[in-house]
Amino acid sequence: MIWLRTIVFIVLWAAVAALVQWLVGAPFGWILMCIALSLMLISRSLRTQRAARWARNPEESPPASVGPWDDILAPLYRYVRAQTRQLAESRDAMQGMLAAAQALPDGAVTLNQDLQIDWCNRVARQHLGLRLPADRGASLLNLVRAPEFIEYSRQADWPDPILVRVAIGSQERLLMMQLTAYARDQRLLITRDVTQIEKLETTRRDFVANVSHELRTPLTVLAGFLETLRDMPQEALTQEQRDQYLSMMHEQAQRMQAIVADLLTLSTLESSPSAEPHPVRIGALVQTVRQQVEALSAGRHDMQWRIDDTLDVLGAENELSSAFANLLTNAVRYTPDGGTITTTWERLPDGGARYSVHDTGIGIAPRHIPRLTERFYRVDRGRSRAVGGTGLGLAITKHIAMRHDAELGIASEVGKGSTFSLIFPAERVAE
Repeated sequence: MIWLRTIVFIVLWAAVAALVQWLVGAPFGWILMCIALSLMLISRSLRTQRAARWARNPEESPPASVGPWDDILAPLYRYVRAQTRQLAESRDAMQGMLAAAQALPDGAVTLNQDLQIDWCNRVARQHLGLRLPADRGASLLNLVRAPEFIEYSRQADWPDPILVRVAIGSQERLLMMQLTAYARDQRLLITRDVTQIEKLETTRRDFVANVSHELRTPLTVLAGFLETLRDMPQEALTQEQRDQYLSMMHEQAQRMQAIVADLLTLSTLESSPSAEPHPVRIGALVQTVRQQVEALSAGRHDMQWRIDDTLDVLGAENELSSAFANLLTNAVRYTPDGGTITTTWERLPDGGARYSVHDTGIGIAPRHIPRLTERFYRVDRGRSRAVGGTGLGLAITKHIAMRHDAELGIASEVGKGSTFSLIFPAERVAE
């Protein structure tokens, strides 16, 4: 089309030049034709320059009126615009996929066939301690040196995940890791932190073992006495012996009832929502608990009470009563005869409130304090059983504290006594 226009243009000007020469009889026609061709060449050169400038940045609109170049630049511009839109859509889709990968709760690492790192999301950086772009191109096996993972990575395929324990700084994690092949010779590593699941499973096993152990002793005692009473003749035991056996059986049955009751209480606290808070008169509540604890002490301890009767909190009265009683009961059980137990209920400078029980008992070594609120945890199993208790009191108290936005504080020194506190925030204080 362009060449056709050029030929037509030259032929027309040649005809005009010939006509001028025939009419004038001088070489003016050829001069006119040369001038016209020069102007045409200059015009096309300028249009070519404009087209060349546009070609260096084709995303802009093409120049207007570039003569024969219009038929070339217009479809080319439409093609460039379509490609630009397609690239933008592809870029947006890629950014969306990367954002989704970053939001995954699991770690994701893309690797080549030699397990060299290409990309990873934030969770994978936390799990494996990766740093991009510094670690890009590094071998994953140089960073995860667990022998079981190295052996796992050398398999032909990976149908099942593997558990790998890794240490990042001072933290140790248990990761579930699985490799998957994708695309052309690419690898994807998925990591999931199962440390908490392992802890929960360990807690569950310990809980089952502890419950079985706590119930086995009273059941053994009951079974032994029942067999004795069943197998021995009526006249072989005196009435005093029978009464003694029955009393011990009753004591062990009560112990099992207490364990089951505390287990049910703990289950209720863990599974049920917090009760609607209501103003609780702590002065009257402590007075009720005081009667129970003084009966348990039976005058063997010096009981001191520092109670602010005007200070009340918002909460559930039955739960608070249980928590307050648990702390006082422990103090009575682990304080030798003649010791002092001081109970304080006071307002704090920040507007909160604190219930504390201080005793002059045997005290607790620092290594035991973080575990005191675990179910059935006992510092001294033999002594704990001798003084009674189910081993669930502090676990129950901790859950009650959490349900009341309170904090359970424990301070103790071996041989000097202990202080257990429930600290309530100002929002829980009833005006």
